[in-house]
Amino acid sequence: MQGLFFTGTDTGIGKTWVTSIAARHLSAQGVAVGAYKPTASGVEDGRWADVVALGEAVGGGFPEERICPQRFAAPLAPPEAARQENRTVDPVLLRTGTEWWEKQVEVLLVEGVGGLLCPLTDTETIVDLAADLAWPLVIVARNSLGTINHTLLTIDAARNRDLQIAGVVLNQPDPLDPLDRSLETNARAIEHYGNVDVLGHVVHGERDLRPSDGTATIDWSELAGRRT
Repeated sequence: MQGLFFTGTDTGIGKTWVTSIAARHLSAQGVAVGAYKPTASGVEDGRWADVVALGEAVGGGFPEERICPQRFAAPLAPPEAARQENRTVDPVLLRTGTEWWEKQVEVLLVEGVGGLLCPLTDTETIVDLAADLAWPLVIVARNSLGTINHTLLTIDAARNRDLQIAGVVLNQPDPLDPLDRSLETNARAIEHYGNVDVLGHVVHGERDLRPSDGTATIDWSELAGRRT
């Protein structure tokens, strides 16, 4: 089983949106694809919206407890959200939760919580899990003024743990600010200073990604196969 690990420069920047785009593309190509979110916090109307969205993106046939085995109600970092319920995040389950998928899919898309250094357990952050799984990293960044710094910091944190970076996706989770001219230069600056590929960008409200190289779509299978 191959995989990709989707992380972000912040919370609320569209990791689930971009992961879902990748899942739909893989499914359309006939690839058996699954989605795994090791933990989620922040319940909305009795449901975890990210978990529901990921389940729909991979066809709706997988149990939610396999997509996200550890879910907490409070909209806080997982270890604090767990404490609110007198629970703890199980560090073993975070990792073994991928094992069920091995006989189910060809490619597993893993979506982290928050940013790469978001607390995951009482002793670990997201980067620790990403390093253990060792799948190529897709960094989702907000396409707005200030994203260069945030993205380069995330790239630096990943490389400090020898993580392989598949590329960056620039997303617009909020409506376009007509005065924000950085949208014209963010991708070029991130590629130059970060020495990474900006795979493409998502325009606010669109359900698809516009690849940077002008091709019709990103080859997500090829990116997942770059595991070293």
